[in-house]
Amino acid sequence: MTETLGSYIREAHGAVNSGDGPQFNIYYAAEARLLEQVSRRPRAIAKEDREHLAARFVPPRGMQHARNRLDETNTVLIDGLPGSGRRTAALMLLHELSDAKGSLHELPDTSDDTATMALDAGDISDGDRLLLDLSEVDESRYIAVQTALSDFRDSLVRHGAHLAVVLPHRLGYLLRGELKHLTAEIGRPSAQRVLITHLRHEGIEPPRSELDVSGLTSYPPQVPMRDIAGLAHRIRRCRDASPADRGFSDWLAESLADQHDQTARVAADLASQRDGRRRALLLSVALFHETTPGTVLRAANTLLGVLSHPPDPTPRLDRADLYTELSDIGAEVRPDGRVRFRIVGYDRGVRDHFWTFLPDIRRQLRDWFDTCLVDPSLAQSDRKEAVARFAAQSLRTARPEDLSWLAHRWTSDRAPAHLVPDAAQLLALGLDDEQHGRHFRQQIYDWSTSTETGAGLRRVLVLVCSRTMARSHPDQALVRLHHLARRSTGAVGARARQALLDLARSDNRLYRRLLDRLGAGIAQGQWAEDRTLFLELADPVRLMGYRSIRESLTSCWYGVLRAPVESWAAPLAGWLSAAEDLRHRALVLRVLTAACDADVQVSGRLYSAALRWQYAGPGASRAETVSALLRRINTAQGIESYPLAV
Repeated sequence: MTETLGSYIREAHGAVNSGDGPQFNIYYAAEARLLEQVSRRPRAIAKEDREHLAARFVPPRGMQHARNRLDETNTVLIDGLPGSGRRTAALMLLHELSDAKGSLHELPDTSDDTATMALDAGDISDGDRLLLDLSEVDESRYIAVQTALSDFRDSLVRHGAHLAVVLPHRLGYLLRGELKHLTAEIGRPSAQRVLITHLRHEGIEPPRSELDVSGLTSYPPQVPMRDIAGLAHRIRRCRDASPADRGFSDWLAESLADQHDQTARVAADLASQRDGRRRALLLSVALFHETTPGTVLRAANTLLGVLSHPPDPTPRLDRADLYTELSDIGAEVRPDGRVRFRIVGYDRGVRDHFWTFLPDIRRQLRDWFDTCLVDPSLAQSDRKEAVARFAAQSLRTARPEDLSWLAHRWTSDRAPAHLVPDAAQLLALGLDDEQHGRHFRQQIYDWSTSTETGAGLRRVLVLVCSRTMARSHPDQALVRLHHLARRSTGAVGARARQALLDLARSDNRLYRRLLDRLGAGIAQGQWAEDRTLFLELADPVRLMGYRSIRESLTSCWYGVLRAPVESWAAPLAGWLSAAEDLRHRALVLRVLTAACDADVQVSGRLYSAALRWQYAGPGASRAETVSALLRRINTAQGIESYPLAV
């Protein structure tokens, strides 16, 4: 009993949209799912996330040596075993530095709008604190970065900036000898100390005797530090949802339940279980754990169909019912009507086994999951958990393309609207993955620059870039949102423009970067949208004391003033109003007159628009502002001003 993605909607459970109009309920459902995920993500670089992390940070062995290297050389290369918290240590080293100048941001790891991925000194501003995560790069990228690092470090020193690099431990043999003095190796901090620190900030003060229980001492000793933080998060959730008579030992036991390794038991059970239908039922329960019996049955029948499994010729009433079949595979239906395995952690063991030891059917498993999620009867909470489980297996087995394929399919013109939150969640999970995050940043760039990307996918990309990517890689998010704003129309275009402007306004560095991009785009004349974006973004006061800002503003106004007057007259009024203040007048008028470039026709149009602004409202300051503008225009054209004869 299989289902395929078609061009029709069989039944609607809520609002459905088959066109390009806004679907706010679906959009907000997707946004809510991403916001929940953001609250638990370990890789965010936004200031509030860093402050949250700093309060819970336990310095590892070697941290002081790393501080010394960064202080003495403006650069530190962080090495250590995977899972030891290398990225967090690098981020905290930068976070500890003064933020009086510059900003803390991560260097791009994709070749956005350029032909190279090597280090670019143009990414450095005075006082910047830069993070470069190379933990998962390949050999060629690692070698290229080291080649460019010498010149890049010279620029760091000139700008008073600092750089922390997370090294790929597995490629230690490729580290150049002249860079080894910059290296600081960190050790793994005490997992128990990390857990205690996180718990204390959640208002949980467990007795040490309860921390030494067998469940915690059997926790995998080399589990990544992010999993320790995840354990603390689960303990807090258990506390919040538990009755008053339950204590820390209960919360801990429940939080550790899913960590039990049942790999050997699952392998033994499957070795003795040769029946294809039972195996399909096993995987269906594992992937759709704690859903209804009907959901599990539909998933099992769909899997059999996708794998072209021969049907059972036995009459239906001669076969066992679902209750018996579930019991035979070690599953049960709980009083709440949900199906789960009796053995804690068994579901994860089943999923791991199928994706690890049946690699030849991974593509069919993707198609099976696609068909299952098309069913609109599956509740949002069940969909969210199933998407997370499928994504975890695809990423663990190095198949990020399965998530990209599904996200593209689920946002096509023919896809049901209820798949939009699932597509957004898949991309967000991919972006958060340490090993494959770059794959998704590059894929989203390719989609955002393609004219063939559909409106549904663009809508999801705007959401994922603004809510997920912007918190860890804001520069790359800005580039992608800019491309989406240029190429999108209607409601999607409006969302892309607003998300882009909000991101650029949130940080002076991003504001400067978007102005630079708009200046280049306006000069090329390819995108009319760049002029609109500039007029919405540009602030006649913000950072006007910086020459680079004035140069970017002048470049943008140069192109804008040569467009029809009605397209820029209203924004110009805002600039002239700012120039009424003597503190800002000189710089504002300097930019506007420089943008005319002594062109008589353009200068005349600017002056005429200014006169209309002057007469539109009372006040001597308006006349003074326009007179000052005229004097500057005359000076730029070589016309000497004379005092009036009396």
